[in-house]
Amino acid sequence: MQQTVLIVLMIVAALATLGVLARGIIIMARGKDTGGVQSNKMMSYRVAFQGLTIAIIVVLFLINRHA
Repeated sequence: MQQTVLIVLMIVAALATLGVLARGIIIMARGKDTGGVQSNKMMSYRVAFQGLTIAIIVVLFLINRHA
């Protein structure tokens, strides 16, 4: 049960990473964000979601190691 919840959270976090990455690329491609504020915000979110995904993966590895 614990692993299933973590796997679902990992998938959601990975999809969030992909969504934020795509949004950031679209913002940069349009060229309307001349100051780069929106692009930087999206890339910061991407890094945060990537970190969350990696943390969940590490927890899954630790749970499986002791099982």
